[in-house]
Amino acid sequence: MTIGGIITAIIFGAIIGALGRLIVPGKQSMSIWLTVAVGIVAAFAGTGLAHLFDLKTDGWNFWETIFQIAFAVVGVYLVAAFWPKKSSSH
Repeated sequence: MTIGGIITAIIFGAIIGALGRLIVPGKQSMSIWLTVAVGIVAAFAGTGLAHLFDLKTDGWNFWETIFQIAFAVVGVYLVAAFWPKKSSSH
């Protein structure tokens, strides 16, 4: 993977992760890096699922994007449920 590919994965991961956080109701105590990580994993998983169903995966694909966002929603939900909450000690 090239430097450009890594940067692209981080950018798309951030976008997909942010969409997942917007869809999951409530406040999630996740950091930005964790949102990006969930988004990157969701992007790869969504692309893999689209490829598994033999959908076109080159260029922009509606179903691939839907799968990626769905994986991001599930990922954000799971991380928000199991990640330790930030303490509000003053």
